[in-house]
Amino acid sequence: MLQASMLTRPPRHLPSVKVLITVGLFITMLWNLKYVLNLSDVFSRAPKHTKPLMILVWEWPSKQAPNISMDICRDLYNVAGCWLTMDRRLLSQADVVVFHHHTLQQSRDKLPKEKPPGQNWLWVSLESPTNTKALAGWKQTFNWVMTYRQDSDIFMPYGKLVPNRSATVTIPKKTRLVSWVISNYHRTQKRAEVYKNLSRYLHVDIYGKASKKPLCKDCLLPTTSKSKFYLAFENSIHRDYITEKVWRNSLMAGTVPVVLGPPRANYEQFVPADSFIHVDDFESLAELATFLKTMNASRYRQFFAWQKRYSVKLYADWRERICMICTRYPSLPQGHVYPDLESWFKA
Repeated sequence: MLQASMLTRPPRHLPSVKVLITVGLFITMLWNLKYVLNLSDVFSRAPKHTKPLMILVWEWPSKQAPNISMDICRDLYNVAGCWLTMDRRLLSQADVVVFHHHTLQQSRDKLPKEKPPGQNWLWVSLESPTNTKALAGWKQTFNWVMTYRQDSDIFMPYGKLVPNRSATVTIPKKTRLVSWVISNYHRTQKRAEVYKNLSRYLHVDIYGKASKKPLCKDCLLPTTSKSKFYLAFENSIHRDYITEKVWRNSLMAGTVPVVLGPPRANYEQFVPADSFIHVDDFESLAELATFLKTMNASRYRQFFAWQKRYSVKLYADWRERICMICTRYPSLPQGHVYPDLESWFKA
């Protein structure tokens, strides 16, 4: 009997069922607590703004305002939770109010009389400081800026290179050497002086309003693409001021830009060093002209190596530019105000 009882008695070194159940419940409780803590951490890192952002455009930047009644940011640019409006009656509800400087320089009365608490005002301009007037009065007014400058709260270039996998080079057939499309020509501009001296050494085909040879919208690229080189001369020289003259008129057209603007190092922050020619690379315009006229086919083709890795993306639609505000909103500084807009922009 003693041996039988010993056989039926559970070994003393094994935990009882009650202990196993207690340990199991404790482990389950710790697991659930870990999940709750992790979940609260996720919510603490999540953007605090859960409702759709309302962006009030005080006055549309271009002459003709498009229809923005639909969810265009989502439909056109895959930006969700972004509601654009031009209805000024919604001022008190707007998270961001966008002011384009073109209308502000006409009259300060264009601004609302009061600014709702927590609302952010965005100053927008794609013009250079040389062509931006009436900046002196804008102090302690705007929270953010959107310009072509890389140090803007919202950086809005005229274009950029985006990666592609084409690995091909396409160079349009060339029938001319150099072309230039110019609408606003002023003798006081540096580009006017450079062109005048350069034209002594080579012929430049000129188009645009200034030459009384305006090009239709669909005629621009087919025209400039026929030239080996394009004079991408900016109307004024400022840091990061690299306009559609490089992106659209040159690179997208399939011609090599000869640039006049900020220093070469600044251009190389936007495009490969071997994709353009800088006027400052030469000791004289005579030397530049000789370089252009005597370039062989092999050397010329090297300027298009960027096409194997990139393609050009233009930013030309104000709807896309304004929708970008929503993508940048979570990282923008809250409570910041520019004490002196003119000092910042002209620095």
